[in-house]
Amino acid sequence: MIRAMNRPFDNCLSGGFGPGAALLTDLYQLTMMQTYYEQAMTETAVFELFFRRLPPGARNFFLMAGLAQALDYLEQLRFTPEELQWLSTQAGFKPEFIDRLAQLRFTGDVWGLPEGTVFFADEPVLRVHAPLPLAQLVETRLMNLVHFQTMIATKAARAVLAAPGKVLIDFGLRRAHGAEAGVLAARATWLAGMSGTATVLAGALYGVPVMGTMAHSFIQAHASEEQAFEAFARSHPDNTTILVDTYDTEAGARKIVALAPRLARDGIRIRAVRIDSGDLAAHAFRVRQIFDEAGLKDIKILVSGGMDEFKLQELLRDKGAPIDGFGLGSGMDTSYDVPTLDCAYKLQEYAGKARRKRSEGKATWPGRRQVFRTLDTAGRMQGDVVTLEGDPQSGDALLQPVMREGRRLEGQATLSQAREQAAVNLGQLPVALRALESAPLYPVRVSDRLRALADEVDRGIAS
Repeated sequence: MIRAMNRPFDNCLSGGFGPGAALLTDLYQLTMMQTYYEQAMTETAVFELFFRRLPPGARNFFLMAGLAQALDYLEQLRFTPEELQWLSTQAGFKPEFIDRLAQLRFTGDVWGLPEGTVFFADEPVLRVHAPLPLAQLVETRLMNLVHFQTMIATKAARAVLAAPGKVLIDFGLRRAHGAEAGVLAARATWLAGMSGTATVLAGALYGVPVMGTMAHSFIQAHASEEQAFEAFARSHPDNTTILVDTYDTEAGARKIVALAPRLARDGIRIRAVRIDSGDLAAHAFRVRQIFDEAGLKDIKILVSGGMDEFKLQELLRDKGAPIDGFGLGSGMDTSYDVPTLDCAYKLQEYAGKARRKRSEGKATWPGRRQVFRTLDTAGRMQGDVVTLEGDPQSGDALLQPVMREGRRLEGQATLSQAREQAAVNLGQLPVALRALESAPLYPVRVSDRLRALADEVDRGIAS
């Protein structure tokens, strides 16, 4: 029987990487570890993390995110006395194994795809070289961190491509699947090119620009809309965005017209209004007309409520609505249309010998893999080659060394640099892949040397 942990573990998820992180794993990782140690199977293993396939008809590419948190986890990995004491009460774990865990630190090397890099199905994005028990233990948390942020960053990138030049704000914390998910979603959406987030902690932890307006309850709490509008504007003169749809959207816009000159005399300018309900395109057209006729052409219109990349495309491309920015909430932070990706972490090599999984429908390529990418004369992605490390191909190698002997290497990209990398990579996408609609698969070729190694491993398995 598994007994619950006591109060010392209450903060284990507060930051995601503190006490308790070593137990953020599946039970079978620990049971396998104990057996590996008993069998003296501690030679170097190579595992690779990759995404098996693009969701059919729903994604034309992936955008890498989560590498920084993966490296944080590996650097800080250790079992606390409280964790070890709890494990010692669980059936099946031997004292000598618990003693080994007390000394455990990640001592391996890691290669990774830089955050903000576009990639495709079955291309390695993370490669871990470490003693087999250690490389096995970290599987669950590495997948957890890279899968989630990559899923969110990919969806956010689609929104950025669907609404070029528009303000896009992450509003999704309140319906995110937990605190860590909400904060990491804010990070991933900004990395992908969105403008900011309403999640304050993401600003404090990662420097993501924090943006927000007001709730309907603020309007309702005042005696009148006019009073609420003016109070908020005078309290926040440098960041005045007013919610105008609590009662009647167009009436709210006219109250802004009446209020604006009075505020202007005191040096206060209303920057934007937000609409959160109804026919957003129709309201945007009418509010824009009200403001323009009053000479308030500089007031921007933001909308929210059920936003995702498909709604952005409908409002902007199909209806031509005069909307300057969008708040994207639960649909973004849960990636509701594609809420999970087929992500895997598989053994590629052990003790110097290539390994390959042959399970039906889940076969893997063996060995230490690398990806090379070429661009055409227009600077667009032309094709990728997946091959073995040490088999140079035309183009640029995508996987880069990011950690050696358990310590991240100097020169790792900052979040701002990862955001710049994403902008460059999205700009290099072929036009068809930038669309929300399904496109022909991007060409990814498996090299002859990799195919030959797979045949060699298969012959060994057969014999």
